[in-house]
Amino acid sequence: MSDAGSEELEEEMSDEEKAMMAEWESMASDENDDSVEPDAMPAPDGAGEEGGGARILNQEEIDSLLGFDDDGGGSGETSGVMALINSAMVNYERLPMLDIVFDRLVRLMSTSLRNLTSDNVEVSLDQVSTVRFGDYMNSIPLPAMLSVFKAEEWDNHGLLVTDSALIYSIVDVLLGGRKGTPAIRVEGRPYTTIETKLVERMVGVALSDLSSAFDPLSPVSFSLDRMETNPRFATITQSGNACVLGRMRVDMGDRGGRVEILIPYATLEPIRELLLQMFMGEKFGRDSIWENHLTQELYKTDVQLQAILGEKTVSLHELLNWKIGTRVMFPTTTGDQLELRCGHFPMFRGPVGQKQGNIAVRIEQYIPPVQDEQS
Repeated sequence: MSDAGSEELEEEMSDEEKAMMAEWESMASDENDDSVEPDAMPAPDGAGEEGGGARILNQEEIDSLLGFDDDGGGSGETSGVMALINSAMVNYERLPMLDIVFDRLVRLMSTSLRNLTSDNVEVSLDQVSTVRFGDYMNSIPLPAMLSVFKAEEWDNHGLLVTDSALIYSIVDVLLGGRKGTPAIRVEGRPYTTIETKLVERMVGVALSDLSSAFDPLSPVSFSLDRMETNPRFATITQSGNACVLGRMRVDMGDRGGRVEILIPYATLEPIRELLLQMFMGEKFGRDSIWENHLTQELYKTDVQLQAILGEKTVSLHELLNWKIGTRVMFPTTTGDQLELRCGHFPMFRGPVGQKQGNIAVRIEQYIPPVQDEQS
């Protein structure tokens, strides 16, 4: 149709028909814009896009962003989203002496578990880290056995977690299972009384070794409080509190499992200063040379002693009536012991006598300061 014919047709159409025709034309133009071929996807590198169009990531890029890249050589924990997660973890002060305690515990447990199982047992320490209590309880692989123990001297609690593999391995070894065959794991049922009692024996040995490991720092007794299989019933502190977590591996030939010891920072607070030491017997802010010099100089100090021949309490009225020649009578006799004082502090007691024309006191009794305070 020519342009002149179309103009004549539009003049003959009513306003209502013209509006409908314009609406049809707009709908047709929208359909033409949306009809993009499926293969015409944007390039992965976003080349050729204008106006800031959205970029579509492939699976490798998504895994790298989330830190799940297996080909990264173990760098997933320090890249992507995992780096953000790890940066928000608790970062409390490091306790250097605690590493020595756990190393000592590993040696003690290796010997004790060998005596318990009569088998070749190797205990190794994986790591000592700091975690939040709530995050750790949510990460425990179930089924597991949670042993709540109490530090008697520190008046607080800790947690010892035994995983399912070690539980069945201990049961198999203590009940005479064959060597070289892995323990049979029966899932979907609670632990029996026999299994619980056998694991309780192992936990008792581990707690005894843990007490021995702390002995060089501070004597403490760890006693088993209760054993739980539900983490909700093994809550010993608030979920946001920081705890020290020691992960250990127990191998008995082809059998074995993991033991994890969780101690809240609040439990270790009584010996915090001792755990901050870099080595055993470290002294903070102390100079032994200056201490020895000061001690020697103190021994050379002159001290004035006073022998109290007698004491008497009189009223102020009587004291004002004293005149020259007034005689004051004391109740002291020749057989009484005199008191020697250094300033206001009683030091010694002894009988009085005379030697080479001078009054002398022979020291026979030392007066301790505590005894003087009680009197």
